[in-house]
Amino acid sequence: MIAPLLQVENLSVSFRYRDRTVAPLDGVTLSVGAGESVGVVGESGSGKSTLALALLRLTPAARDLKLSGQITFEGRDVFAMNRRELSQYRGGSVALIPQDPMTSLNPTLTVGRQVGETIALGGSTRNLEAATLKALEAVRIPEPETRLNAYPHQLSGGLRQRVVGAVGIARGPRLLIADEPTTALDVTVQRRYLDMLDGLRRERGMAMLFISHDLGVVAKVCERILVMYAGQIVEDGPARDILDRPRHWYTAALVAAARGVSGAQKRLPAIGGAPPSLAERPPGCRFAPRCADARPQCQTPPELVSSGGRRLRCHFPKDAP
Repeated sequence: MIAPLLQVENLSVSFRYRDRTVAPLDGVTLSVGAGESVGVVGESGSGKSTLALALLRLTPAARDLKLSGQITFEGRDVFAMNRRELSQYRGGSVALIPQDPMTSLNPTLTVGRQVGETIALGGSTRNLEAATLKALEAVRIPEPETRLNAYPHQLSGGLRQRVVGAVGIARGPRLLIADEPTTALDVTVQRRYLDMLDGLRRERGMAMLFISHDLGVVAKVCERILVMYAGQIVEDGPARDILDRPRHWYTAALVAAARGVSGAQKRLPAIGGAPPSLAERPPGCRFAPRCADARPQCQTPPELVSSGGRRLRCHFPKDAP
């Protein structure tokens, strides 16, 4: 059996908040194979972006911050890496495309300078301008020569997002983490950007971890889907299986909401209630207070177990035999 490119075991992130310990990420276990495209979906606050930052050891400083568990990339322990090794790992082996280019791009530096600095961090300074142009061409920026001296505010939202993509792929990473990269784009620009990302992944043989709250977007570019709720993975399986036959009640509710009004329905399907706060997580199944099939046994925390080709965290799965 071929070892996965990325292996995460029981990853947790915790810190002190108002005199109590909270965990935005709690016991996450996942793997990503070489060249595989994996989607991570869930409502805001489910832990998706925290997962992305934790994988790169970029979790923001917080009171009594603790990261536990294990992250292994190509057989190497990420938690054991020193500063030099981390510098090569971030951007070189694993790269991040953040969701808001206006907060990740420096408004005082030109596009060429920012992409070029990323390339130089990998130790390559020869033919830097040519390498920068190549990165801009790879993300299909029109007339890249004219964009080298442009500043972020002079570009459209779609072009800024492509520049962030160029920064991400500039050093040829094996794994690209895209954290809701299409959130601020209109539908037409969003589709082009997704086609560009998926094309790059296939051309370069990159793996991709695509984070989104939009199931429709994930369905276009991902082969497998991880569903997160309140800091935990609740379902994991092939994308088509997850979308056509969700087994976890939270996944089923997300799919119903994504499909919208149809047939005899007169109202848009919605998930009642709200996700639990970090400081007030339910004692058992975290989705139980909002679940359509909650039972007394749901007061006991369910384990994430393998079943029928997918992993599931539920005592009473939907459509169970």
